[in-house]
Amino acid sequence: MSNQDLPLHMQAVEIRTDAQKPYLELGQVDVPKIGPEDVLVAVRASGVNRPDLMQVAGMYPPPPGASDIPGLELAGEIIKIGVDVHEWKVGDQVCALVTGGGYAQYASVPAAQCLPIPKGLSMIEAAGLPETFFTVWHNVFDKAQLKAGETFLVHGGTSGIGTTAIQLAKAFGARVIATAGTDEKCQACLDLGADVAINYKTQDFVEEVKTATDAKGANVILDMVAGDYVSRNFKAAAFEARILIIAFLRGPKAETNFTPLLLKRLTLMGSTLRAQPVANKGAIANALRQQVWPLIEDKKIRPVVYKTVHFGDAAKAHDILKGGAHIGKVVLEVD
Repeated sequence: MSNQDLPLHMQAVEIRTDAQKPYLELGQVDVPKIGPEDVLVAVRASGVNRPDLMQVAGMYPPPPGASDIPGLELAGEIIKIGVDVHEWKVGDQVCALVTGGGYAQYASVPAAQCLPIPKGLSMIEAAGLPETFFTVWHNVFDKAQLKAGETFLVHGGTSGIGTTAIQLAKAFGARVIATAGTDEKCQACLDLGADVAINYKTQDFVEEVKTATDAKGANVILDMVAGDYVSRNFKAAAFEARILIIAFLRGPKAETNFTPLLLKRLTLMGSTLRAQPVANKGAIANALRQQVWPLIEDKKIRPVVYKTVHFGDAAKAHDILKGGAHIGKVVLEVD
């Protein structure tokens, strides 16, 4: 597509406010400009994530310079490249992590944050990869250094993050324990490769982890819940375990006894990806391309897509996540 063929305007999902209540509506905005190290992608699909819901609620504003259109991951076709981009060309099909702007027909994307669509995957499947795979790799493997033979505990095992974490940890030789809220979801965790699945509504995950590990505890814990889970994670952790908090489904505040943190020599970490420099995200993209993408193409790891929704109905997609019944990702289809 030549510059003369590029449209000036596009459809995008915008956050609007009526009587102090935010809502999503399809509107018309300018097609984004690209910088010298960016590419312009014609978006075909965009993954939906809980940070999108938080942004709509006013709790997760985009970093300075980022698009205020929701959407942190996408898949599509490159239609324009910046003058300093050499690793991609017009016509390449990619999926990418973005700081915003995924819920739109076109998006400006740093070239370093693009990845080729794994062979055999559709645009819909590929759109659900970046946010969860970047997040899990960065936290579980870069920061926590999960090793083969260790025990890995992930909360929210059937979320997008959870289904990704189970498969990645298992693929790299860890023993995996997952928590979920129904017996059906626990079975889904087992089907994805978890060794143990705990129904947190009917079982005490601390006691179940101790039973499953002969009282040793989990070496790495990935937590999206926080709140009262902070102190319970301390109890479920092994000596010198690494605990990562990446979201606050039960709130950002907790009252806890930090004694186990000292006695067990625990490491408590937190992170977000959105505001990190492009270079950091590019390094994660390179690691995924080398170490994880071959596993996806060999069908040893698979994306889990729960439902596809037209991007004009983005509010319905958000309602699905709020309802909590989903197993895997919800993806917007963009026309």
